[in-house]
Amino acid sequence: METRKKLLQYHVFRLKDRNPGVQLEAIRELAELGDPEALDPLRVVFQSDAPVEVRKAAQAAAVKIVEKNKP
Repeated sequence: METRKKLLQYHVFRLKDRNPGVQLEAIRELAELGDPEALDPLRVVFQSDAPVEVRKAAQAAAVKIVEKNKP
């Protein structure tokens, strides 16, 4: 498995952490990776009962990923 996919899986797993700081860090990393496979997990966070700051970060990260992947 390539390193990028391993990183993606690692940060998606970290989205499930109950610590908002860990979630925010994972969201930032997913935005930097820019992999569209992160969009669904970010959507789940956005629609969850996570703190508002975490949900807003997930939404912003998804927008960044979509922008990075426009043709």
